[in-house]
Order: sequence, then structure tokens, then C-alpha cells
Amino acid sequence: MKMKKSKGRLTDSKTRRHSNRMTINAHPPALKSAGMASGLSSVRVLVGTRKGAFILESDGKREKWNVNGPHFAGWEIYHMKGSPADPNRIYVSQTSGWFGQLIRRSSDGGKTWETPGGEKVPQPGDFPSGQSNKFVYDTTPETGKPLTTHQWYDGTQHPWEFKRVWHLEPSITDPDTAYAGIEDAAIFRTTNGGHTWHELAGLRGHGTGPKWQPGAGGLCLHTILIDPSDPGRIYVAISAAGAFRTDDGGMTWKPINQGLRSKYIPDPTAEIGHCVHRIALNKARPNVLFMQKHWDVMRSDNAGDMWHEVSGNLPTDFGFVIDVHAHEPETVYVVPIKSDGEHFPMDGKLRVYRSRTGGNEWEALTKGLPQRDCYVNVLRDAMAVDQLDSCGIYFGTTGGQVYASADAGDTWEPIVRDLPAVLSVEVQTLQ
Repeated sequence: MKMKKSKGRLTDSKTRRHSNRMTINAHPPALKSAGMASGLSSVRVLVGTRKGAFILESDGKREKWNVNGPHFAGWEIYHMKGSPADPNRIYVSQTSGWFGQLIRRSSDGGKTWETPGGEKVPQPGDFPSGQSNKFVYDTTPETGKPLTTHQWYDGTQHPWEFKRVWHLEPSITDPDTAYAGIEDAAIFRTTNGGHTWHELAGLRGHGTGPKWQPGAGGLCLHTILIDPSDPGRIYVAISAAGAFRTDDGGMTWKPINQGLRSKYIPDPTAEIGHCVHRIALNKARPNVLFMQKHWDVMRSDNAGDMWHEVSGNLPTDFGFVIDVHAHEPETVYVVPIKSDGEHFPMDGKLRVYRSRTGGNEWEALTKGLPQRDCYVNVLRDAMAVDQLDSCGIYFGTTGGQVYASADAGDTWEPIVRDLPAVLSVEVQTLQ
């Protein structure tokens, strides 16, 4: 697409702009949907970046995109996600090394925002408020666990300290209930729309917490998956502790890392200590899990009780993202990255790999993606799928591009370029 500069932003000749919204006419074959008619559905893509949030909207054809933002300009948006129970309810993790952590919420699909906890939103030039939405580890005798220590990079013990919210996971059935995965690793829940948060301390305190050690990005709980067939079953993943599951709504937890092998820890098959980058599932088959580990792509057919490797013919099995086709439980997507020391695609070629067999047999998807001089990364929360009949796949890069495929990965087109580095991508399919 031929681009020209317009007031500091790249647009094409068919772009219409007004206030902080622009409409992009992108109608190559890559974005034509063979599924649901545009009048019956629409898509909202929620993008968190290093310097604000963006909302990308299209009808079911996914040919024209409205790009709205930046919201919360200048803040790191680690994650934003809409409620399955009420798509107008969107939760946002807004963080800053200077101002700290805020949770923001919209009840009108991102048109307006509020701070449900009542914190003052800092302005440029303000001093830190010292308040972080009251994410306080629960040490009460009734529901909490003692605040002990966890392992530090050098093997010594280190106190637990709240730093930021990495992931927000709204309840499937209640828009006022959501879960937060934080650093240092713990899981919190709100039942009043984000006004207050309470730790589910059974995870941090179940016994192995003192052995948890941070990965390169910190000791972060970055993945939360709710079983759609059993809301009491929740999966989480922690770098670098591993994967865990609760079957009673968060009261008790168990490690689910059997079958994982990590050669860089003292005991490669230990119960905990594995650097899990991401877990994904298909809603129709929630007992089957797919994992992108620090190295290795893994699969479990029994809710995480046992894992086996399905890296197969991937050119490298290091990466961060993994996701599953909305309607084909055996179709899985990953983005291989060269290594843990070189966070960019091999040979400078950006390639999504797809398996239609649940792993082991992978094909490179390259049509529409840069195949030379591309040295971006795709971070762990930066891939998502929509629910349209012709399943759309979306991912964002540290170079600020958001790519979309409306044909399950066969062809790709950038929805938008030149955003700040993308930290997260989520998709809402609206009826």
C-alpha cells in the first residue's frame, strides 16, 4: 500500500481522519471474509502499547478499520480486555514506572473511561501518589497466607512486592467480576467492577511459592484462562514458576508441569521453575491445552496433568505467543523467535506457523508479512482470534504493526502501522 505522511502519522490516500479516530480502507483479498455478513457482526480489536491504548473497529467483512486512540497516552498498557458477559465493559491495566498502577474501566465500549477504585489520575508534572489500586497481598488468618519470600535471580530469598498488573481476565458470566495477574506473581479478583481487589492467596501460599524465581521480565503471572464449561476451573501461568490449576474457584491450587523439561534449571523436570510463556485453549475443548514455553511448544490432553512436546518441524521452538483457531480445536498458531538472546524472527522473515494437526506438523504462513529485514518481536499477550465463521487471527509487534488475517492465516494485511511497541492484543466479536 502506498503511504504518505500526514501530520506525523502514516496514512493512505483513502484515509479519513477526525479527532483521534481514523478510518482505513483496506480491501485486498487478505481481509475479505467468507463467513458472517457484515450487517450481522463486527469486530473490536483492543491494543495495548508502551505509550497508550488503541481500539480498532470493523464490520464482519474486516475490510475497513476505524483506529481510535491513543487512550491514556504516555502510559504503558500491559493489557486490556472486554467482558464476555457485556462487551461494552472493558478493563485496562494502566501502569507507569513513575506513577504506579491504575485500573481503568469503560462501560460504553471505550468511548469514556473511569477509575473504579477512585484513585486520582496523575497529570504530567505530578508526583507519584503512592497508591496502586490497593493490590495488597492477603495475609489475614481467615482467607490469606503468610507473606514469606520468593527466590531471587541469584538464588537468595526476596520479599514479595507488588509492581504491576500484567493480565486482566473478565468473568465469562458477570461483567463486574474479573481476575488480575500481577507481578510479583499472584492472582486477584474483583466482584464489584474493579472498585476493590482481593488476592486468591491459595496460589501464592500453596507451598512452592518460596521456590518461584523471576524470569527475564520479572516474576509475573501473565496468563489466566477460565474453563468455559466449569467456571471453577482456572489455569494460570507464571514466569518463571510454571503452570497451575484450581478446580474450586481459586481456593486451592496445584502445579501442572509434569512432562515439561527445562534444561536451564538445576532439575530439568522439577515440579516448578519452568518459564511458561503462554497457554491457550479452544472453548469447545477446554481440557486440551497448548503451551509456548521458553523453549518447546507443548500440548496437554488432560487439563495439564501431563504435557508432551509438539514442536515438530518448527525452525525454532522459542517464542512467546500461542493461540487456537476459534472453530478448529486442532489448528494452532505460533510465531517462532530466533532465541532467548535474539528476540526477532529467524533470517529477518516474519512468519506465523500453523498446525492443523494439533502440533508436530507446521506450515509457514508468510503471504502479506515482511520477508526481509524484519527484526520485531511478538510478545506473549499480543495474539488473539475472533469468533467469525471465517476465523480472524490478529497479532501485534514491537515495531508497532498490528496484522490481521480474515482467512485463518492464509493471507495477512497490516490494519495499522507505526504504533508504539505492542504489548497486548485482544479481540471482541460483536453481534
